[in-house]
Amino acid sequence: MSEIHTTYPTRIAARLQLAEPRVAATIQLLDEGNTLPFIARYRKEMTGGLDEEQIRAIEQALASLRALDERRATILASIREQDKLTPELEAQLLAAETLTALEDLYQPYRPKRRTRASIARERGLQPLADLILAQPRKGERPDVAAQAFLSEAAPTVDDALAGARDIVAETISDHAEVRRQTREKAMRFATLTATRIEGSVDEKGVFTLYYDFNSRIDRLKPYQVLALNRGETQKVLRVAVEIPERDWRQSIQNVFPDHPLSPWAEQLKQAAEDGAKRLLLPAIERDIRNTLTERADAHAIQVFAANLRGLLTQPPLAGHVVLGIDPGYRTGCKVAVVDASGKVLETATVYPHPPQKQQRESLAILASLVQRHGVTLISIGNGTASRETEQLAAELIRSLENKRLEIKRLEIGAPAANLHSPISQSPDLSVSHSPDLHYLIVNEAGASVYSASPLARAELPDLDVSLRGAVSIARRVQDPLAELVKIDPKSIGVGLYQHDVNQKALAAALDGVVESVVNQVGADVNTASPALLTYVAGIGPKLANAIVAYRNEHGPFATRTAIKKVSGLGPKAFEQAAGFLRVRNSDEPLDASAIHPESYAVARQVLKLAGVTMHTPVSARQVQLDALRQRKPLAALAAELGTGEPTLADIFAQLVRPGRDPREDVPPPILRSDVLSMEDLIVGMKLQGTVRNVVDFGAFVDIGVKQDGLLHRSQIPHGQQPGVGDIIDVEIVAIDKERGRIGLGWPGKVAVDWAVG
Repeated sequence: MSEIHTTYPTRIAARLQLAEPRVAATIQLLDEGNTLPFIARYRKEMTGGLDEEQIRAIEQALASLRALDERRATILASIREQDKLTPELEAQLLAAETLTALEDLYQPYRPKRRTRASIARERGLQPLADLILAQPRKGERPDVAAQAFLSEAAPTVDDALAGARDIVAETISDHAEVRRQTREKAMRFATLTATRIEGSVDEKGVFTLYYDFNSRIDRLKPYQVLALNRGETQKVLRVAVEIPERDWRQSIQNVFPDHPLSPWAEQLKQAAEDGAKRLLLPAIERDIRNTLTERADAHAIQVFAANLRGLLTQPPLAGHVVLGIDPGYRTGCKVAVVDASGKVLETATVYPHPPQKQQRESLAILASLVQRHGVTLISIGNGTASRETEQLAAELIRSLENKRLEIKRLEIGAPAANLHSPISQSPDLSVSHSPDLHYLIVNEAGASVYSASPLARAELPDLDVSLRGAVSIARRVQDPLAELVKIDPKSIGVGLYQHDVNQKALAAALDGVVESVVNQVGADVNTASPALLTYVAGIGPKLANAIVAYRNEHGPFATRTAIKKVSGLGPKAFEQAAGFLRVRNSDEPLDASAIHPESYAVARQVLKLAGVTMHTPVSARQVQLDALRQRKPLAALAAELGTGEPTLADIFAQLVRPGRDPREDVPPPILRSDVLSMEDLIVGMKLQGTVRNVVDFGAFVDIGVKQDGLLHRSQIPHGQQPGVGDIIDVEIVAIDKERGRIGLGWPGKVAVDWAVG
């Protein structure tokens, strides 16, 4: 099969519309054990500057082709063992470019359980079947010819002809070309129908839209396919594919035409009818459903991955002392205060909501925590009771502000107003220097998973599992990436039908996103958790734990090269990981940058030519580096320094802003001090909101009320695509208070339709 392997670059380049040399170089780098982030960042000269998505596409296409060839080899060996491999069949198998085409060719030779056709063959009826297939215009009639095939197992002419037709039916159904033509027509013209199963339970009416549903296959939306699959799995819906009779009949006729002058024509027609309804159409329906599911899965996974990337790339709100609240009703709201470094300062549980309704006491406890620790930000999880807790936070902020104003009036001699808030009735609580306080809602998905994990037990051994979630919610605003990597990406609910899609493919895609973001941002080797280090290129869980264990035993790493002392971290792992690991305050200033150690010599030469060092103030350093680029074109300078242009361009960028966090370029989250209600909204009102989730039919946007608004896809201008975490301007276009729905529009765009379904 080596002649096939050498065509991989050509085939992948054609499929992805990329230059073949770039693809060939990328395949070589991947086969040498290089990680995707390392190739994308530090081997640009070899790949021609292919980005991560292009390299990932090459990696996936390569895996697909290799899996195809592995299956091809298995099939060839199987048919060869049966002594049925003809030169023509071998050529067809070698030319098959898809797994479907390969399996179609293999279908007649696939080992099967005993079928009606195999039983007929055992009875010696294959020659009679061959006559039906040959459609001779002369010779004996079928009833006469069948006499020669009578036996104890087939005692009558009808029995013999029925057995022969069984063989013909299976032959027609198994034929690769019949399957291909039928499948292709079905994917264009077949109809998928769904009806409710009588007596099925659908208490919330989740599948109401599909109780009497039909759509042409080529018009189905991915989310509809996933919804139908779920309804079928839950035994609410009966789903079927209806293939037009003209299509399957024509496919069979094209390959197995019956001859009008042959006495065997009627036998072939009967066999074709039976083979289609009993074997071919059920097989094609399975193929179509599988294809639709695979496409829907791929689309859903792509959306999930994009949403996860948006969540992970949210900018950190550094420098805040955060009060995190994990909301709840009966069990109360769990509260944790963490300092600017994420250290837990104090925890508490308050019961402001039903059934206890201890709002006054809860406000007093929260105010005390705010004052005692200088809290500047309240982070509220978006789960159960989140909006009621948001109202509590708004009341807390108002009470503190009112108290501050009263104290200010007293200080300047003005008469004090009557104070009725629970905070004002705490005479020992000074708020004269209370910091400016705001709150925000954060995605708490996965907090409970983290709370019960071994990592949480190791990080917070003295805290009850119920309070660890509040700590996670607080830390998520300080550094979303560092906290979210501690959670299985599948538990971070920013997708649609995430439990219905291929879980292995979903896990691989989401892990790829986390790996991409972690390496894009970089990791401080002296502060990063094992969870974060696990996703650094070339490291993985075992080495991550070894790095942290070494750090705990020997203290912080002084330089990047010191990482080599960790047991198990060899030259290859260091090569892959070094550029993504940061060492602050190292003796080597370049250790804090994204410049790879292999390029330090070039970086030092650039600094020397510019007449600066890494200790030169940033503004002066940038002026001198810009001047150097003005004096010498990048291409000439790269040739002089013996490096490539892409690498040199990256070095210049890092010398100006070493270790720059790309999340700094993202607008910060919206911080609020008061809460809106549905009653405050009016059609035409313009607001800013945070995109919480993106689905096929639009985006859900948090505008500060209890219910997220829906920005329907019809409202999103062409070329614009909001992502999770984006801060966008929206306009209220519809309000349905009874159903708790808010329709949003893009400012300046006329509303079309915002209702789901």
